[in-house]
Formats: sequence, structure tokens, C-alpha cells
Amino acid sequence: MDVNQTKQEHLLALKVMRLTKPTLFTNLPVTCEDRDLPGDLFGQLMREDPSTIKGAEALMLGEMLTLPQNFGNIFLGETFSSYISVHNDSNQVVKDILVKADLQTSSQRLNLSASNSAVADLKPECCIDDVIHHEVKEIGTHILVCAVSYTTHYGEKLYFRKFFKFQVLKPLDVKTKFYNAESDLSSVTDEVFLEAQIQNITTSPMFMEKVSLEPSMMYNVTELNLVSSGDDGESTFGKMSYLQPMDTRQYLYCLKPKPEYAEKAGVIKGVTVIGKLDIVWKTNLGERGRLQTSQLQRMAPGYGDIRLSLEIIPDTVNLEEPFDIICKITNCSERTMDLVLEMCNTRSIHWCGVSGRQLGKLSPGALLSLPLTLLSSVQGLQSISGLRLTDTFLKRTYEYDDIAQVCVVCPYTTNEC
Repeated sequence: MDVNQTKQEHLLALKVMRLTKPTLFTNLPVTCEDRDLPGDLFGQLMREDPSTIKGAEALMLGEMLTLPQNFGNIFLGETFSSYISVHNDSNQVVKDILVKADLQTSSQRLNLSASNSAVADLKPECCIDDVIHHEVKEIGTHILVCAVSYTTHYGEKLYFRKFFKFQVLKPLDVKTKFYNAESDLSSVTDEVFLEAQIQNITTSPMFMEKVSLEPSMMYNVTELNLVSSGDDGESTFGKMSYLQPMDTRQYLYCLKPKPEYAEKAGVIKGVTVIGKLDIVWKTNLGERGRLQTSQLQRMAPGYGDIRLSLEIIPDTVNLEEPFDIICKITNCSERTMDLVLEMCNTRSIHWCGVSGRQLGKLSPGALLSLPLTLLSSVQGLQSISGLRLTDTFLKRTYEYDDIAQVCVVCPYTTNEC
């Protein structure tokens, strides 16, 4: 092969252009006060400018549309559209033309061609057009590979291809935080609050069409981003939910385990899958983007082998008068326990009943409701403490302090905590 031979001239020409919507014309208004030297000169010039909005000449955005002058930015979650044209620049008929478009990413190669069948013939000055669309799901370098193969009038088979490289940027910065709620006294629900911080890291404002949480099969979700107003809820961010460049917004969701999982103490232990965020936005003239996060996981709080919680407790009790509470004991281990309950008095809390009584055997995942009576000898907000459970099988003791708090008032005075 002769390395000095001239590059072969092809009969067909390939052109590839990205399809994007036009943008509003922007100008830089120059204004001054009437008492300044130019007077109303600047205002008159802006009013006569055909690109400005009548009545709002000082607004940077005009009412004219401008075609894109460069390739522009492509963001994750948007749809990449491209126009591919193959033109016959020769004076002869070309046969068996096959145009193929592939998109090469860091992890895969995708075929974007609308049709994989060859065109029988292409006359001079005629062209083959195709429009491809692809929803971008990876960030980083992308290469659009366009290949053209054809047969000349003399039966010679020729082939050429072109490469178009572009970068896909990240449009949003999403951060999540989990908060474990305190146990409900009426029912142990293990509520989890998810805070999602979403920041617009593009250079244009976004209209946030939807930000929702799709929970996993173990949870029910309640959105806390609506303000109740009549029958319909209104977003806390207003009707026009715009997110300006580099602005951050917080979304809050409450997740509660489904009843069939909440009653099983060992199911929600360890790392659990919460769900994934689904974010939909629009930019400029309605270009739509969508982004779904990977499955969000959190480390569930550990309760040890035995969990003790309160089902019923009064809000206010009288000083030195007995009151009743109901405790719930849950076996969170994978073995059967034989439990003994001990009640230890503290400085302010005194338990009524026999300490050291047998509670019997408790199988794995089983629940036991335990009514108890106690009184307080000190007025004010008091912490209920002093319960001790012992597993006689393993001779292991579990102590519980600061189980709950109760407000103790004197019935003979008007002072309350």
C-alpha cells in the first residue's frame, strides 16, 4: 500500500447537526434617570428596538427567537436529537446506500438508526435524511459514530464514517438525609423522614414539574411538600415552581413501614431499601428532562435483642397518685427467650407491684403487652426509668432508662409543668 497516495474522494457527503429549540433573544439594557445627561435617550432607543418587549423594554429577555449558534450543553436526563443527512454530490447514481448511527458511551454501544435497510439507489443532488433521538442516561464522554456504505455505478463498494464527540453534564446535584422519628406511643411505626436537597447546577432556570419518591415494597410514603388548601393541596414552593441556577431546594417525605412488615420485628433490621427519587423538569422553551436516582438505602436503627416501647401513657398525672401505663416488649432476636421483669425505683419514680416476676417464654418476633402501675413523688417533667429484663436462658440482662417522660402536677395547686 502506498502511504503517499491521495485520500479517496467519496461520492456522498455526510452532514450531522444537533436539533435544539431556539432561545429567546437576550440584550443588555442601558438605563438612566431622567435628570441625567442622556435624559430619555436610552429609553427611546430601547422602545424603538424591535427585539425588546413592548412595555417591558428593560427586561433582558426579548420577544424574538434566535437559532442556536453552537452545539450547546447536553445534560443527563435530556433527550439528544440529531439530524443526519447523506447527499449525493456526484453526477452518477449511487446504489445500496446504508446509513448507520451508533452512540458509544463509557459502558455500552447503542444503535440509534431508525432503519437498518439499505436504500436501493440515490440520484445526483438527492439526499437521505434521518432524525435520531436518545434519552441520555449516562454522564461523561459520548461519541456519535455515523457510518455510510454504498456501491458506485461501476460496482465498487465504498465505506466511510465520521465521529462526533460531546460531553454529557450533570444537571442536578441531589443529596439525601435520613431522620429516624421517635417511636409513637400508640403504635410503634418506625417512621423515617427523608430530606432530599436538589440543586440546579446548570446555567438556566428550571421548572420543577415533579419531584416524587417511589417507595420500596416495604414502605408507604407521604409527601410533606404540600399545603392543604380546600380539596386540593398547593405546593409549598408556589404555583410557578422555578429553580434558579445554583439554587437549592429541600423536599421532605415521611415513610412508614407497611403493617405486615411493621409487626415483624426482624424484617426492618439492618440496611433497608427506601425507594428512589423521580425528578422531572423543563428548561427554556419546554425541553423536558427526567432523572431517577438509584435505590436509596439507609441503616435502620438497631434495637438489640429486646425492644421495649410504650403503647399507652397519660400526658399528665397527679403527684403521689398511681397511674397506669402499657409497655410493649418485642423479641427482635432469632431465638426464644424466657424473660423476668425487675422494677427498680428511682429518686422520683416508684413502681407498684412485685419485682422479679416471670413473664414466660417469648418466641422470635413475638410481642407482649405488659400493663404496669407506678407513681411519682416529685413534681414536674419526670423521666420513667428503672425497668430491667433478664433472659434466664442466656443469663443476659437488659436495662431500660428514659423510656418516656410524664408531666407530674400537684392536684392542690395551680402550678403545672
